[in-house]
Amino acid sequence: MNPNWYVLYTRSRCEKKVASLLSKRAIENYCPLNRVNKKWADRHKLVYEPLFSSYVFVKANPTEIYRIKQVTTDIVNFVYWLGKPAIIMEIEIENIKKFLNGYSNVIIERKDIRLNDKVKIISGPLMNREGDITAIENNKVKLFLPSLGYLMTAEIDINNIEIIKQPIYHESKLVS
Repeated sequence: MNPNWYVLYTRSRCEKKVASLLSKRAIENYCPLNRVNKKWADRHKLVYEPLFSSYVFVKANPTEIYRIKQVTTDIVNFVYWLGKPAIIMEIEIENIKKFLNGYSNVIIERKDIRLNDKVKIISGPLMNREGDITAIENNKVKLFLPSLGYLMTAEIDINNIEIIKQPIYHESKLVS
């Protein structure tokens, strides 16, 4: 059987610990870490925080799921979808990695998405990616990762986006 990416739900603030324990047991995992500039009264510091609260991704065969849950009591369970552990596509994991390599202070928000303009990013870490823009505010573009249901927000210059399909307006009416 081919291994798939699954999502582990961990106890609060245990993401890094769970990832470390999985790595020690030679279980492939990914805990996306966001580079965040923290400001205290006396200093500024770059810290690495888990991007997804209480989530760690793990790559395994379905037969290994029970064994993985036994690694530590900090693993609450796998995230389930329709009665089975939710499978995350490899491309989604790669997109998260590319996004985090290119940007810091990434903000995520859970949201239902309505599709708008179809665009292609022409510069930056997500170059040549096509997608649907859900909002443009102060040069921020929101990218939707379908299998996760999250938006990732990053500062992208409007000049680095090319519109692929624009709505056509005819006599004050929208024509698709």
